[in-house]
Amino acid sequence: MSPFKAYLIDEKEGLTRGDFVNMDESQLDPGEVTIKVAYSSVNFKDALAATGAGRVIRRHPCVGGIDLSGIVESSTDPRYRAGDPVIATSFDIGVAHHGGYAEYARVPAEWVVPLPAGLSLYEAMALGTAGFTAALGVVRMEENGLAPSRGPVIVTGATGGVGSLAVDMLAGRGYQVTALTGKEAETAYLKGLGATSVMFRSALQLSRIRPLDTALWAGAVDNLGGDVLAWIVSTMQQGGTIASIGLAASPALKTTVMPFILRGACLLGIDSGYISEPYRSGVWQRLAGDLRPRHLQDMTRCIAFDELPGIFDEYIKGRAHGRVVVDLGRA
Repeated sequence: MSPFKAYLIDEKEGLTRGDFVNMDESQLDPGEVTIKVAYSSVNFKDALAATGAGRVIRRHPCVGGIDLSGIVESSTDPRYRAGDPVIATSFDIGVAHHGGYAEYARVPAEWVVPLPAGLSLYEAMALGTAGFTAALGVVRMEENGLAPSRGPVIVTGATGGVGSLAVDMLAGRGYQVTALTGKEAETAYLKGLGATSVMFRSALQLSRIRPLDTALWAGAVDNLGGDVLAWIVSTMQQGGTIASIGLAASPALKTTVMPFILRGACLLGIDSGYISEPYRSGVWQRLAGDLRPRHLQDMTRCIAFDELPGIFDEYIKGRAHGRVVVDLGRA
């Protein structure tokens, strides 16, 4: 293996900095599967890691990128052979183990998923952790009894990667979806994904959240946390279910037990980072099948590897839109 290009994140004197460097095979982390990376993606977590805006990276230096897809170069695990197309997302990738922003990666076999039939390596990264998380939320809610006949669902942070994909998936399964956003200019985009209606955060009275408010939602996918999640909890229908996926607004949650006791509402924590097999592969199979977003190409743009550092600011400043795929084969 020749020296290869990587985007390495380091911290010196309290400042986080990412730079393109050349690495060799000896610098790869331990693992049974070595992958020639074709594509990675950009998630909010990646932006936090690369800029130091969030204390995400647990080891410096570390190659960023929590997602990757590519072709197995070599494997000491009999489940994978050279030439196999694979996906690896989450776990410690890109935060405590060299990640997908490099032309090669080596990871434990338990973190690897075979590429499902019907998905390309590019599409797998258009989905990435965001798509896996959105799908996991839908799967968990439906296991908890959610169905289109139960009533409308709401998706918060709807223009982001997870939000856009959740809107598309839910609409594709026949749900009446309300997209909640702070970006009024994105109304047409969200309706194009299948949202029945668009609600703006500015219309919410978050300073006066009642313990029990008007019952509105059979289901909810929440990417924000904080007061928005508290409002959602107070407005759930009888037996409603919430998938708590993100904390883009706040990790805090000030609510009461009344919606859970008097309405039987359920708050499901969605841990896409460490959920293991066979559940993980099962969700990826669903993403290649009935949960495949209908507008995946429309919400995705592809950038060259060299363009990567200029993307992170969009996420930190809340200007991110849809999904960004990083083509490791394009300089």
